[in-house]
Amino acid sequence: MDDRYRNTNLYQGGRGANQVSDDYRYQDGNYEGYAPNDGYYRGGDEPAHEEDAQSDVTEGHDEDDEVYEGEYQGIPHPDDIKEKQKKRAPAMADEYRDRSDLMAERMEDEEQLAHQYENIIEECGHGRFQWTLFFVLGLALMADGVEVFVVGFVLPSAEKDMCLSSSNKGMLGLIVYLGMMVGAVMLGGLADKLGRKQCLIISLAINAAFAFLSSFVQGYGFFLFCRLISGLGIGGTLPIVFAYFSEFLSREKRGEHLSWLCMFWMIGGIFASAMAWSIIPHYGWGFSMGTKYHFHSWRVFVLVCSLPCIASLVALKFMPESPRFLLEIGKHDEAWMILKQVHDTNMRAKGEPERVFTVSYIKTPKQVDEFIEIQSSTGTWYQRWMVRISTTFKQVWDNVLYCLTAQYRMNTLMLAVVWFTMALSYYGLIVWFPDMIRYLQEEAYESRVKVFDEEEVSHFTFNFTLENQIHRNGEYRNDKFIGMKFKEVRFEHSLFEDCYFEDVTSSETFFENCTIISTVFYNTDLYEHKFINCRLINSTFMKEKEGCHLDFEEDNDFLIYLVSFLGSLSVLPGNIISALLMDKIGRIKMIGDSMLISAVCCFFLFFGNSESAMIGWQCLFCGASIAAWNALDVITVELYPTDKRATAFGILNGLCKFGAILGNSIFASFVGITKVVPILLASSALVGGGLLSLRLPETREQVLM
Repeated sequence: MDDRYRNTNLYQGGRGANQVSDDYRYQDGNYEGYAPNDGYYRGGDEPAHEEDAQSDVTEGHDEDDEVYEGEYQGIPHPDDIKEKQKKRAPAMADEYRDRSDLMAERMEDEEQLAHQYENIIEECGHGRFQWTLFFVLGLALMADGVEVFVVGFVLPSAEKDMCLSSSNKGMLGLIVYLGMMVGAVMLGGLADKLGRKQCLIISLAINAAFAFLSSFVQGYGFFLFCRLISGLGIGGTLPIVFAYFSEFLSREKRGEHLSWLCMFWMIGGIFASAMAWSIIPHYGWGFSMGTKYHFHSWRVFVLVCSLPCIASLVALKFMPESPRFLLEIGKHDEAWMILKQVHDTNMRAKGEPERVFTVSYIKTPKQVDEFIEIQSSTGTWYQRWMVRISTTFKQVWDNVLYCLTAQYRMNTLMLAVVWFTMALSYYGLIVWFPDMIRYLQEEAYESRVKVFDEEEVSHFTFNFTLENQIHRNGEYRNDKFIGMKFKEVRFEHSLFEDCYFEDVTSSETFFENCTIISTVFYNTDLYEHKFINCRLINSTFMKEKEGCHLDFEEDNDFLIYLVSFLGSLSVLPGNIISALLMDKIGRIKMIGDSMLISAVCCFFLFFGNSESAMIGWQCLFCGASIAAWNALDVITVELYPTDKRATAFGILNGLCKFGAILGNSIFASFVGITKVVPILLASSALVGGGLLSLRLPETREQVLM
């Protein structure tokens, strides 16, 4: 570590048990080098305080309750040391001190803790513990990636299963992002007050419960509500996961391993695409209970997609809280025990179980938060809980405002613009790509339409599928249409007389300006809106099909799943490159270069006039842009102090989801109209955000403040 990050007044961690300095060490069961004057370690050249240190740390009691030397009775607590300081030089009571003085003292303590904690993490090493936590948090990040794709995959089936209009489909597509936006801000803020682990468990539990429930509900309104709350839960995972994992990493490992962690978002996209591809087309994978309750294959897919979240939730129960968070709130002993667990786990995995964790005391910042606690005998349980909740949310709001103070305002605003421009272009384009591919397919499909003019058919039974046809000026007399399917069929200016329709299913089928005489429709889905400007004379509709019915299996659905699969897989090279180079070229260059390269990829979309070309440019765009996402995650973690880290990340990620909502809405509206506006908008946003990111401060050489 560079000398400028060493503090000779602090505990110097990261050394082996056989190379422990004179500042602190075990000798004959006693601690040496304890300096009670300021609460943290100095060199071992102050013998005047050695006696106090030994008596504080090693005092015990025998059976006669007599104090003796040689038995370790626990971790020295900061309060014990400060009590000794007060005896030597009584200080003014905290309640009579100005709050600005207390905050200044806390900031000084936090700066000292940052360097000391870095040394301690280096001593703990990087090994089995971090890799275990890596996979546990990776599952949570994978659940976030799955959530983004779920609704897009189920919409084609759900729209027919629940009779969704175009506006309902659009709302269902956006509701998840709305939930994520609220969840990121709310749960990210709570993670700085209640703890990383606790809030992550809450976040995953909400997502798992409502994602599971949404697979069973039948009505559109309840399904929409479940996906909203599910999105709210999963929205909190991203800011918490990165804040949580970063606090177990040393400076040299942080950029690389946070980038490796981002790969799980890609794995989530691949998992969702593969499951959609293998489950949704199998319409028989489900069951029905009567005529009202149907559990089709797309609901099985929604159920399967909740598995990563459930797995992460179970595994998280066995992981500890972030020790850095515990130190920030003054829980010294709990933090010490967790750091010792990290050290011992890694040393055992390395085959060095004899190495001793040499830390006995860690600097704890001064506590200045005003938290109102009501005694159990005061007021009702409702009043006590309301006070606790209102106090907690006031503290969260104060954290939000702190991110806009003079010290952080400029960085927060620049990061906000970069996050927003990335989200607007990325999420807008990943929706636009499949829509454009589907539009190109529809154009090709319509070009193959068969037209039949002035045909006359009588006494004939139709019991097969008619697809992609237009029948004009035809006459159909005494014909039967039984057990058949119409797909993309249009009858114009035709006559139907004494015909019989039974058990007919239709998709995008209409009768325009037709005359229908003495015709019976029995058990069909040819509803009134499918007859446009038609004359119905002595015709009867009997036992119409109830509810909605899935369309015929769409061949292009397979291509959409494949496109999403390839788009997710294409970020693998970008993930690997960003992880290997993050700590070498820095976060700022990574963001700027990645966004500018992505803008170039957008520009070449002008030349994508076929399905294969669109798929190829989508893969290039996703692969180039992922490096910027990874670097943004890393720099956001590193720019803010521990007690504001998840809050700031949550605010910026919430703004990111707002950009996703705008991107989805704007880009989708231009499908089939023009591709100039989406391409120019995405390119301009990426160039502007990339250039602005170059003004952000580089953080790869700084400790986690």
